[in-house]
Amino acid sequence: MHIVIVEDEPIIAQRLKRQIGEILEAEKPMIKWFDDIEDANEYLTQQSIDLLMLDLNLHGENGLDLLKDISAKSFHTIIVSAYSEQAITAFEYGVLDFVGKPFQKERLEAALMRFTDKNGHASNELKQLAIRKHDGLSFIKIADINFIKADGHYTQLHTNSTGIALHDKAIDKLAMLLPNQFIRVHRSYIVDINKVVALKIGSGASYQLLMQDNNEVPVSRSRYQQVKSLLS
Repeated sequence: MHIVIVEDEPIIAQRLKRQIGEILEAEKPMIKWFDDIEDANEYLTQQSIDLLMLDLNLHGENGLDLLKDISAKSFHTIIVSAYSEQAITAFEYGVLDFVGKPFQKERLEAALMRFTDKNGHASNELKQLAIRKHDGLSFIKIADINFIKADGHYTQLHTNSTGIALHDKAIDKLAMLLPNQFIRVHRSYIVDINKVVALKIGSGASYQLLMQDNNEVPVSRSRYQQVKSLLS
């Protein structure tokens, strides 16, 4: 497990490094520390990591600027900051958790357990997802997404206005960020349950959801009863 800490106070950075190592001891994390945005951003563009622990005040610079740049990437982000008024904005950019300073080890552990729990969910404050394009970042509104399809290590966002957009997070990681109306209906599909028009039963006990955009999404047998109950 590869973790990056971006924190400009050495004492807090060392405390984070020590406590993360203790909490995730079984994962044997490799932890890298940066104290400024520029060096961190350069490293994150060159390396593949699993988790970013990010402060929002870095030598007077706003960590949200870094968050905007990296929000389309495949790893998760946990904010560790005294600026609790920035929490809603941070969640809108798809962070997994916001740990306020000063923090106790128990609160840090709760955030890290959310990261390791593949069935966990972040706040419902997520309003948009960033996708990378050749000319920079583009943002897809959560309200515009009908369903999401796994595409190898990536995901396809099927939207009303922009068609299909590719996101760098795998479907399991993306599921952890989405609001509660997004339901896993198949190993490879997540739908906005509010965008479902009908549940269709096909031959051979196969099931499909007709979505508002007229696409049909398969429903696995193991999830059929749950989906049927939600639509009742």
